[in-house]
This record gives sequence, C-alpha cells and structure tokens, in this order.
Amino acid sequence: MKQANISRRRFVSTTAAASATIIAAPFVRTAHAAGKLSVGLWDHWVPSANAASKALIEEWAAKEKVDVQIDYITSQGEKLLMTAAMESQSKSGPLIKQNGAVNDTVKYLGYADGHWLAVPSTPGSNIKGPCSRIDLMKQHAGIDGQALYPAGQPPKAENWTLDTFLKAAEACHKAGFPFGIGLGTTTDSVDTIGAIFQSFGATLVDANEKITVKSDAVREALDYYTRLARFFPPDAPAWDDATNNKWLVAGKGALIMNPPSAWAVAKRDAPLVAEQLWTHGMPSGPKGRYAPFASYFWGIWSFGKNKSAAKSLLVHLSQPPAIEKFVAASAGFDLPPFANMTTLKTWAEEGPPKGTLYHYPNPYNHQILSIAAAPSPPKIAQQIYAQGLMTKMTVRHLQGEPMEKTLAWAETQIEGFMRS
Repeated sequence: MKQANISRRRFVSTTAAASATIIAAPFVRTAHAAGKLSVGLWDHWVPSANAASKALIEEWAAKEKVDVQIDYITSQGEKLLMTAAMESQSKSGPLIKQNGAVNDTVKYLGYADGHWLAVPSTPGSNIKGPCSRIDLMKQHAGIDGQALYPAGQPPKAENWTLDTFLKAAEACHKAGFPFGIGLGTTTDSVDTIGAIFQSFGATLVDANEKITVKSDAVREALDYYTRLARFFPPDAPAWDDATNNKWLVAGKGALIMNPPSAWAVAKRDAPLVAEQLWTHGMPSGPKGRYAPFASYFWGIWSFGKNKSAAKSLLVHLSQPPAIEKFVAASAGFDLPPFANMTTLKTWAEEGPPKGTLYHYPNPYNHQILSIAAAPSPPKIAQQIYAQGLMTKMTVRHLQGEPMEKTLAWAETQIEGFMRS
C-alpha cells in the first residue's frame, strides 16, 4: 500500500470532523523491536463485539509470528480523540479495488491532496438512522415501518418525508412516547441534525470557505428543526451518546437515531422491547434523503519501526472474510465502507424481529450518506462538528431567541473558527 506522511493538524482536522467516536481506529503503533506490534482499537458499543477483532488479530499474529499488544480505547469522555491527538497520524492506503468504492463521506474524511490519509475500516463505521418502535409508531402515528422498509424488498418510502416525520414526532410526544433525539454536542445529536440540515441543502460554510449561515436554506432547516425539537424530551440539550440508547431500551420513546447498538442491548436486557424495533431509512427533505454516516479509519503511526507488519495486519483485517466476521460479531452494527460489502447475510437474518436490520446498510442506495458540517473544509468542519454548532443554534432559537440573532451569533462563532 502506498504511504503518505501527513501532519498532526491535518489528521485531527480531517478525522475529528466526525468527533471522538469516529476518529480513526485502530491506531497501529509499531514497536522498535522487529516482530512486535502495539494496536489501539475502539472499545465497541455492542456487547462482545471486541471478541472478533481480538480473534482476528491473534489469528494473524500466530501466522506471522508477531507479538501483538491490543488496547481497547473508550470513546466516552473523548479519550479516543485525545489518544489520536497525542499520537499523530498514519501512513496507509485503502483496499478499494478489492472491496468496491467508498461513499463520498469516507472520501471527504480520509482522502486529501491526492492520496488516502488512512484505511477505511469496518469496526465502528455505522449509519445513525431511525430505530423505531413498530407498535408505538403504528398506534400513535399511523406509520408502519415494516411496510415502508420491508425485509428483503426495496424501500416503499415515497411518503416518508420530513413533514411526515414531524407529524409523527408530535403524535408520539402527545401519547407520552417522545422521539429520543438529543440536542447536545456529542456525535448522535450532531449527526442527526447534520443530516436533516443537508436534506434542506443547508450548509454553514461551503467548500470554498464562504460563510453561508444566513442563507434561505439554513433558515428553513433551522425553522424545521426547532419545530421538531419541541417534541423531544425536555432535557434533550443535556443528552450524550448513551442517553438515547437507554431511553429506547427502557421503553420510554417511539424512535431514536442510532445504529443497532440499542437494539442489541435491548435484545439482551429488554427482549420485549427488542422484538418491536425496526431499523430503517431517514425521512426525505426538499434536497433529498440524507443519512448520517460515521466513518472509522485504520492507520499506522508515522514513527513506527515495524510498518511491514502493521500493513500486513491491516490487509488481513480488510479481507472480505474478516469483514464478515466483524459484522456478525457486532450483531450487524459494524458497517463496511465498501460498496461490495453491504449485502451480507447478517443483516437479513438478525432478529427478533427477523429482518429488523435488513435496510440498515442502505442496500438499495436510496439514501445519500453524509456527515454533519460537510462540505466545509476539514479545519472548519471539525470545529463546527465538535462544538455542536447546529444543535446550539437550535437550542437558542427554541428558547425564544429570534432567528436572525441566532444566525448572527453562529456567524460570529464561525469567524472565530476561521481565525484559529
């Protein structure tokens, strides 16, 4: 694989656009002595999913006679982000020719100046689309998620729009089962609002670094999201990435925006809730149907001494059989970023209810996979993302601040980002 040096600033700017839980993983740090390798991996949300990476690495290590040390790094408290910032970045290249093309979000985060900065990985990568309660959505909103997204069939979601979504949120809120969507500054909250802004064609800064906060598209998106947020839980601004999972598993809400980790925990701890969960596509907006895609990456430290072993390991972990094992071990959570790997049997067979994850990997490409703050240049996008600027705008407007004052505040914030 072709390697390329990049600076720490470029790495943090590029991958931290996805914030702490989307920073490149694993970080492969090579030891000074030949035959030794230190690997840092994201500590998975899904119970027992780490077992697959451990087994695959140990299988490779035994074959290659390499002594490997594995550390699992939590994404809670931004420890993963801090580890990345302290360690510097990798040299690597993806296996696109073998596994198929990657989506534009993966390329936006991992490709710059004519080369790849890191290898797109399967573990951790995910789509944060709706996971809804079949029974509650039918009863209170008149929406049949299984009919919109039938297992084994293409979506029938022409009428699954943002207007329908807003009406459903209001109905479920009145019934005492609000949509569990946060307004905090962690990734789940930021990814959700980012996708909905993009479905209006709303960007705060364009690809040429022009501030576009005061555009009609941003006004429309902010107005919509503020109206929607009136039907969120009252403490939504304080939510983190675990709150929505706990909310759904406890039976308190009709829908969250999340990969299948909440469903996996419910299957273990609240099986009656799990059998009513259906993962499906996003509602469409004026400019299309956008889904939040969280992309993880694998890299090799530039200061490592055993790069050949590290590269060999990444090739091993990127083979189709290894990818299939990652997906199976994570109960379908882990989502390969490669086009040829989105129809694995795990998503068709997992349950209960059987087929609940069939549409999770976007097998019919009916959604545009995106990340909040794109297409802003990474050095600006990572600050918009990490600061939760769009959710903060919503909270301010929701609390009664006039829209133009909120937009002016956001513009000032971005001007500060550009100076930093």
